[in-house]
Amino acid sequence: MTARQDLVDLVAAVEAGTAPAPDPRWRELAVEPGERVRRAAVLMLFGALGNEPAESEKLLAPADLDVLLLQRAQTLEDHPGQVAFPGGGIDPGESVVAAAVREAEEETGLNPAGVDVLGVMPELALPRGNFLVTPVLAWWAAQSPVRVVDYGESAQVFRVPVRDLLDPDNRVMATVSRAGQTFQSPAFTVNGVVVWGFTGMILNQLFEQLGWAVPWDRARLYGIDV
Repeated sequence: MTARQDLVDLVAAVEAGTAPAPDPRWRELAVEPGERVRRAAVLMLFGALGNEPAESEKLLAPADLDVLLLQRAQTLEDHPGQVAFPGGGIDPGESVVAAAVREAEEETGLNPAGVDVLGVMPELALPRGNFLVTPVLAWWAAQSPVRVVDYGESAQVFRVPVRDLLDPDNRVMATVSRAGQTFQSPAFTVNGVVVWGFTGMILNQLFEQLGWAVPWDRARLYGIDV
């Protein structure tokens, strides 16, 4: 079984309604029905990058299997400095898949012709900004260089090895305190950054549904300043 086939099988299970249950934390997140709901799509693009092997030597995933991420610019009003998947708002008349690929091209400079879309995952609520976000799973059919296209939007664009993400030594529970309440969510410490919040939760859920996840210490807390 290959990583690509695992992703294809998960999409099929989602479409058939037989996929593993999502992270229960998503049930705590919802958009405000009285406000304008904005719809967006993100591209979860996996592939094999041979010249950037994983730092982790643990046999958790192929050393060259990676996923495309970016770090948002610190000057942005929404989620400044956070690590995210390429993506953004869906234009009128645009499909979820088209929006995810278009945004990824605009943000990372990838060639959309090399992106093999495998399928669409269930829509998820992102309360901050009142977004409903659809993850689009994809595979690098023909790889192309990626870079920061606009430094006003992104601080860096990078492909991170999945093995590094799965390494228990790189797993923490991010803690954020707002308005007297503390929220915890699964996070990853890789590439000199912390992948937390919405993106961390999506990755954590995806790895668990794929059967790739390994046990890690959920008592390790990492405070996030917002």
